[in-house]
Amino acid sequence: MTNLQHLLKVTTAWTSIVYIVCFGGVALFPAVRPLFMRYALHTATSFGENIMTFASFISGLVIWNIVALLSAGLFVVLFNKIKA
Repeated sequence: MTNLQHLLKVTTAWTSIVYIVCFGGVALFPAVRPLFMRYALHTATSFGENIMTFASFISGLVIWNIVALLSAGLFVVLFNKIKA
């Protein structure tokens, strides 16, 4: 049985670290955003205005952590329900 509390803490830490690195990378190197879209997601799009504020940082951090926690919770439920 997977320890849900421990997994959620690790997921929050991992998501926060990755988000901060990505946000900082885009802040330092804005040209990386269209390159990522083209070569990693195989698409091209115009982003319009570049909006990077403290509020967008915090809201993105919260949103990504919520998505990650829901994903980890679903993983635990499925892992514990599905028997090998």
